[in-house]
Parts: sequence; structure tokens; C-alpha cells
Amino acid sequence: MDTPFAPTADPGPGELLSDSPPGVWVPDILPGFERQTIPLEVDEEGPNAATLVRLADREPLGTPVLYVHGWSDYFYNAPLARLFAERGYAFHALDLRKYGRSLRPGQTPGWAASLEVYDDEIGRALRIIARDHPQRPVLMGHSTGGLTLALWAARHPGRARALVLNSPWLEMQGSALVRRMASAVLDPMVRLHPKNFLRLPRVDHYWRTISSAADGEWDLHPLWRPQYSFEVPGGWLKAVMAGHATVAAGLGLTEPVYVMLSDRTVFHPSWRQDMTAADIVLDVEPLAQRATRLGRQVTVVRHAGALHDVMASPPAIRRAAAHEVFRWMGAYAVESEPDPA
Repeated sequence: MDTPFAPTADPGPGELLSDSPPGVWVPDILPGFERQTIPLEVDEEGPNAATLVRLADREPLGTPVLYVHGWSDYFYNAPLARLFAERGYAFHALDLRKYGRSLRPGQTPGWAASLEVYDDEIGRALRIIARDHPQRPVLMGHSTGGLTLALWAARHPGRARALVLNSPWLEMQGSALVRRMASAVLDPMVRLHPKNFLRLPRVDHYWRTISSAADGEWDLHPLWRPQYSFEVPGGWLKAVMAGHATVAAGLGLTEPVYVMLSDRTVFHPSWRQDMTAADIVLDVEPLAQRATRLGRQVTVVRHAGALHDVMASPPAIRRAAAHEVFRWMGAYAVESEPDPA
């Protein structure tokens, strides 16, 4: 059950995925899954689309789950979907516009001037899911996807049943002071050239921890989860930091929130073997602290030896993490009477 699925030959290296017919589920690149294209508006780079993915051999299930990936990423974790299905959840994943299955020729990978732009595809995806599963969904997000879903839930109170956030990017490395200083530096450039790429170190350390071509175990599409990650536009980072500031001010979520993190962070300019047992992307200490600003009921769980994507960690770690998540969901991710307050 924990063996990752390899993508099929469509698309091959260097190729992008074509749209499905409107409203139609078609076979996905992950065996046993299917996908549906969600058409979106046209912007300065052309037509946009998002892609909803689900298990093709699903039985009628209960509570729906919508999973959203992080930066320079897409949905590939088939074992995660099957774990949820075995517990009776209707698992769905969304590749956001300009990511993964939704990336189109001529687009700047991952580009968004504001995280609010994703309200459109999240809302449309939930409406598609609701046709078969009318219950309120559980939202599950990794890294930037966790930040995106937390902000979405704050703008759409009462729409979600609960949030499960996997190493959510809630604050910059270090502290809010680092964020404010970085924002001040970015402001002049972003106003004039929001899509200019930042000059950041080009390292493949995280890719090495997850890719089966290196020290990991996952078969990754070379365009959708590239070895050196997407280049970072200044305007995109500014949008993320605006989200951080909103979280720091307090989101006031009334939904229960579960946050899973690694127990430690390892930052180093060159590769070290201990990077295979830590978060090497984000600083987990400020994340744990900032999680308390999400809402009134937040649970934070740390996992020894976990990667930045806790659910892509070695099998024993992700099985333990899944056990903790399902135990929490059984207690908190249940329908209840509205809070009189």
C-alpha cells in the first residue's frame, strides 16, 4: 500500500497535459485515478485551468477531502489518497492553475499575484465534489497549499468541516521581522516588474529527499516537480508574505485545525545526509508558533524524522502521521450543531 505509483507514459518528460472535455472525468497519469479539467478565466498569459483528481475505483464514500499541494509541486501521493479511502473518506486533490496537470505552454509556473486568485478553482472544485458528496469537506494542504486553504477558510467561514495542514507555510524563516524586512526590499521591484525572478540559491536538496532518482522514493514528473524547483517571481513571494501577515494578525477560524510538522529543521548550503530526516524547506519553530494564530481550536503534532512533506516521509513515519490524523479527525472532523456564539 505504501509503494508509490509511477506516472504512465502520458505525458512524457518535457510534455504538458491536455484538457479533459468539459465536465468529463478521464483517466489520469496515476494508475487507478481520474481527472477533470476545471476551465478558468483568461489572463495575460492565456487561458487558465485547474485539475481535480480522484480515485477511479472509488465506492460511495462519506466525508469529502480536498487536498492542495505546495509550491513547485502537484498531486502524486497515491498512497495518501488510498489511506483516506480505506477510512471511508472521498479523497480529491486539486492541481492549482499553472501547476502540475494544470500547467499550460507559455505560463509562468506557479505564478499568482495574490493567493485570493485561487478562490475560484477551490470553489469550483468543491461544487464538483458536492455533486456526489454534499457533506462539508475537510481541507488538507501542504506548505503554500496549507496557507492558501487557511486563508480561503477565513474568507469562507462555515464552508469547511476541518483543516488538516501539512507543514503549512505560515511565516517566513526566522520571524515576522524577517518578513517585514524582505517585504520592504521587494516592494520597489514588485511594483515595476512583479514577474521578475529573484536571485536565490539553486539547490536540489528537497528534491533529493523525495525523488526516486536520488535519496527518496517518489516518481516525479520533471516539469511538475523539477529538480531545482520553479524560479521564484518577486510578485508571487510578495503575495505569500501578505498571506503571512494576515495569519499573524489572526485568522479567527472556527473550524478545528490540525497542523503536522517535522520535529526539526536542517538548513545548510551543501547536501548532508541528515537532510533526509528533517524539514529542509521551512523553519518549523515559527510555523508551530504561528499555528496558534489560525483559530480557537488548533492541534500541533511534531513527527521525529519527518520531511517537509510529512506524508511523503519514509513509510513508517507517514503511517504514524496518518494514524494521528485519523484519530484526530474521528474526534474533531465531525458534523456538529453550530456554535451558538
